[in-house]
Amino acid sequence: MSIIDQHGHPISTRTLAEPQTARLVHLQRWTVASHMAGLTPARIAQCLAAADQGNILGQHELFDDMFERDAHLRCEYEKRRGALLGLEWSVEPPTSPSAKEKKAAAAIEDILRNAVDDFEDLILAMMDGVGHGFAPIELEWQRIEGMWIPRFHPRPQGWFKMDMNRRELRLNDGSADGAVPLSMGWVMHQHVKAKTGYLGRIGLGRVLVWPFLYKMYSLGDMAEYLSTYGLPMIVGKYMPGAGDEEKASLMRAVTALGRDARAIMPDGMSMEVQKVIASGDGTPHLSMMSWADGAQSKALLGQVLSAEAKATGMGSGVADLHQLVRRDILKADARQVAGTLTRDLVYPLAVLNGLPVQGMLRCPRFRFETGEAADLKLLAEALPALAKGGARIPLSWVHEKSGIPEADDGEEVFQVEAPPAPAAPVPPAPSEPQPAAAASYRPLARAALAALSLPARTAPADVVDHQLAALSASAQPEVDAWLAAIERMLADNPTATAVDVQERLLGMFGDLPIEQLADVMAMGFAAAELAGMADVHDGR
Repeated sequence: MSIIDQHGHPISTRTLAEPQTARLVHLQRWTVASHMAGLTPARIAQCLAAADQGNILGQHELFDDMFERDAHLRCEYEKRRGALLGLEWSVEPPTSPSAKEKKAAAAIEDILRNAVDDFEDLILAMMDGVGHGFAPIELEWQRIEGMWIPRFHPRPQGWFKMDMNRRELRLNDGSADGAVPLSMGWVMHQHVKAKTGYLGRIGLGRVLVWPFLYKMYSLGDMAEYLSTYGLPMIVGKYMPGAGDEEKASLMRAVTALGRDARAIMPDGMSMEVQKVIASGDGTPHLSMMSWADGAQSKALLGQVLSAEAKATGMGSGVADLHQLVRRDILKADARQVAGTLTRDLVYPLAVLNGLPVQGMLRCPRFRFETGEAADLKLLAEALPALAKGGARIPLSWVHEKSGIPEADDGEEVFQVEAPPAPAAPVPPAPSEPQPAAAASYRPLARAALAALSLPARTAPADVVDHQLAALSASAQPEVDAWLAAIERMLADNPTATAVDVQERLLGMFGDLPIEQLADVMAMGFAAAELAGMADVHDGR
């Protein structure tokens, strides 16, 4: 079956049946040669110059020696390599995705989380590109339950060479120009853009090699100093006129005492163990090593406080600044690794497993979550005020800033139980004074009674008109006050639901006596009946 690779070229799935290096026996037998014996500035400069000319083998072997032998360098390097493992990640669909694109992104993420067991090891292997400049991880594709699933095999940088133009990596298959790495057969991570276009110069190891060299010199000088002056001096004293044989006997005694802590010597001779007082105590060597450690920490992490727990005398501001620098480096690493994973892993997974992907432009994107969650307390206090002020805040942005994932359809959602509605107040006894709210019904009652008590000789139409006018004039101020209170309540709570409005109305007017309301309603029905009578009278 022919498919289109991430570079837009057709490729047959038959070429993915076995890893590209499976039949290169000379690479399987390749071993790393150490450069530590007789390491000098001239030899280091020679390795770096050869890499500039396209021969990168010696440079990468030197880098391997450095990371293996320098404890501080290895510690700082592992901090940077492992930082990405602490980030959450996801596979996101492209912008304005269709339903099929969303489904494809979810399927790829499911494969990486559940079917690929060594995915974290892949990220660690890719971060080797920080020191070496590139990290080659070969893919071995397997068919498992009808799906193409990759296995990852990190390969040494020594298996590769530069092409004749020194701009592209080639697999060292024994040919003059090397073999092009098989498309969709490698996760080939180049950590940064090539400096001046030459891939041999992009590794951070080129910066780290010089502090490493100075540290090794200082360490050797320190060891020699301790070997010479670290032990107490033993002085033997012989008698005046002692012959050569007696002197030789005393020398053997001094030597034996320094080695075995026991010796014999002729009578009359003596030995003294003296403390050497010299101007040198190793401090210059330690200072040089401390400088080299700091230089390596700065090159890898951008700061030194995480390696040296010591007081700065400047409060927590310096520590916060150094943490920000580390955060910036972490974000840059995450962005570059995510781009490589999208190109060399996510796209092949989608194409090989028949997921709907329309080329690299609409391919799902691997994404590390590098944003910091906002303070939930501050967010909860600020958002309601902003919403009341008219701010249109997307719900997805709130979830992103708070770090709280959005629930899927049908997923159980955390809820806070609404407070119970206040109990209806007990109507006061007739003998007790009426509450203030009930007073608003009294004008209505008086108006209705006055209208009904007009003389009987008054025409029904006049009775109705007089009654309605009286009711309207008396009730209008109270009705206006109610409407104003309800409008203020709705303006203060623009996002309130119908249930919330009902509860607030009960809280505002729940204390109105039912008896007074019933009287007013009865009067209203009486007014309607009188209106009907007036209509019948006029019709006659």
